[in-house]
Amino acid sequence: MFLDPENTLFVRGTTPALLVAGAPVHDALPVLTTPDGQVPLCPGWSLLPRLTVCVVDGPGDAGLLVRALAAPVAGGAGSENAESAMAAWCDDAARAGGAVVLSLDALPETLDWSHLLGSGTAHGGFVALAT
Repeated sequence: MFLDPENTLFVRGTTPALLVAGAPVHDALPVLTTPDGQVPLCPGWSLLPRLTVCVVDGPGDAGLLVRALAAPVAGGAGSENAESAMAAWCDDAARAGGAVVLSLDALPETLDWSHLLGSGTAHGGFVALAT
């Protein structure tokens, strides 16, 4: 199932993140709890980040596709174009061995990680690269 790029936000970093809003996989992802401050793994899920499409594959029929080049990327140099920003996010994911995938009701206006990770409404966790 394709997810509208306007309902996604790729966030660059040492451990990159993919925020999705209104995703049909929300209930299939585990409820996110971070009691020790560590983002848990999402067993049974895998990530295939590519420049044009990012695949988040879950158990059974669960999964989604994001038109990566059309989606916003936060956290990079402001002068990057869409292609170089997404390529950098893919490189971040490769170095980290995956990315944090967070499914939310709506994308946040600002990235407040303590709120996002502790809200009790987010689903997801760290999704390892597909092997």
